[in-house]
Amino acid sequence: MTNTASFGFDNSYARLPDRFFVRMPPTPVIGPRLIKLNHRLAQHLGLDPEELSSTEGLEILSGNQVPDGAHPLAMVYAGHQFGGWVPQLGDGRAILLGELIDRDGVRLDILLKGAGRTPFSRGGDGRAVLGPVLREYIVSEAMAALGVPTTRALAAVTTGEIVMREEPSPGAILTRIAQSHVRVGTFEFFASRGDVEALRLLADYVIARHYPEATESENSYKALFDCVVARQADLIARWQLLGFIHGVMNTDNMSIAGETIDYGPCAFMDTYHPETVYSSIDLAGRYAYCNQPEIAHWNLSCLGKALLPLLAEDEEAAIDVAKDALDTFPGQFDAAYLAGIRSKLGLAEKRAGDMALAQDLLRRMEENKADFTLTFRGLSRLPGAHPEIDASVSQLFENPAAFDSWALEWRRRLAEEHQTDAARQRAMRGINPAVIPRNHLVEEVIIAAAETADFAFCEELVSVLSSPFEDQPKFSRYAMPPRKDQIVRETFCGT
Repeated sequence: MTNTASFGFDNSYARLPDRFFVRMPPTPVIGPRLIKLNHRLAQHLGLDPEELSSTEGLEILSGNQVPDGAHPLAMVYAGHQFGGWVPQLGDGRAILLGELIDRDGVRLDILLKGAGRTPFSRGGDGRAVLGPVLREYIVSEAMAALGVPTTRALAAVTTGEIVMREEPSPGAILTRIAQSHVRVGTFEFFASRGDVEALRLLADYVIARHYPEATESENSYKALFDCVVARQADLIARWQLLGFIHGVMNTDNMSIAGETIDYGPCAFMDTYHPETVYSSIDLAGRYAYCNQPEIAHWNLSCLGKALLPLLAEDEEAAIDVAKDALDTFPGQFDAAYLAGIRSKLGLAEKRAGDMALAQDLLRRMEENKADFTLTFRGLSRLPGAHPEIDASVSQLFENPAAFDSWALEWRRRLAEEHQTDAARQRAMRGINPAVIPRNHLVEEVIIAAAETADFAFCEELVSVLSSPFEDQPKFSRYAMPPRKDQIVRETFCGT
């Protein structure tokens, strides 16, 4: 069969030794159907959307046909899952087709998620369910539009097959794009086996692909660790500033490239509460919203431990090197978060009391069950004077006076600056989104798709979320929090 979809693969990971992966093709499916193609992303990748939408393109996106130049493989890795060590994980339902260079010159992976069993499936069927595929497509693309480093969704297809979970569900495959799929758990895998040669090969590969600036350092492996720590600090700060909860921050779900990866039981908060958990499997709240910075720090400590053989010949010296890098995380996270929360509050200048002002607002939001996204978006519309028009925000609080008294302090702080209202409000609207992928809307998409094969709502939601900082009066319902009967309290990973 001749492929019309040309990818122009250049597969660097496939050139590593065989112990880094298992070479194998996707498992074909019986009745694929294209339900969503990301035309804009395809064009950025140098791909032809019409070719990808064709019969031949669908065969590739469903795993029925391996495109020319691909070297399909399942990557091996290990990981700490909910704090417990699992010595071997790996791609149990994903196949990395290969890599291409996008129009910006960036090397990117193309991976099929839900592409069938691999040697790492651990008894699973290797398939993905339609609901989680749609969730990842919607949320990952929303995160990209919000400016958060993330994997991307190129396409979603149904397979024509039924997947058994708690109940029979339609199967689907997601085509994921990522800077790479190397994880903290990839380093842990080789370190746990004492395979220092593979560890060094992997570190050299990551430096060359993601952090070439590390080669300029006297200790390139310490510089690599520094870079990963910095990217993770920035990433987690961005999550916190948007009320995003990943749900499964295991070390095998932590990208070395600093992207949000593996959208399983993820969700955005509606009502603000720092201990919010959505994941149905996070019974102890390990990955609650408020714990995400600490968990990222812990995960990085696992990476530091894996890197010890490369950091110095003497183990004690290596521990000191790793600790020096690791200890910078809290400060880098705090700086990124403080800069972001200042912007969310419309503060262009630094003042000593800014964090206390922000924390006071969050405390009042928690006590009064205020919506996280609507509070900050509403704040971006308020003038620096005339508090009599604050009702649009104060009504979000069970006790409106709780906001009103805070707003007095906020306005005193604004008065210390020389911004015009118009400039401040414009800047605030550019960082405080009007719309997020609210859980009840995502669930509505999933139910319509799974029960009636209706994807029209999915199409509309993705379109609205592509412009998250714009007011879209025609689609005002997408900005609204759920009614009591619409509240989603649990999300599921789909494995």
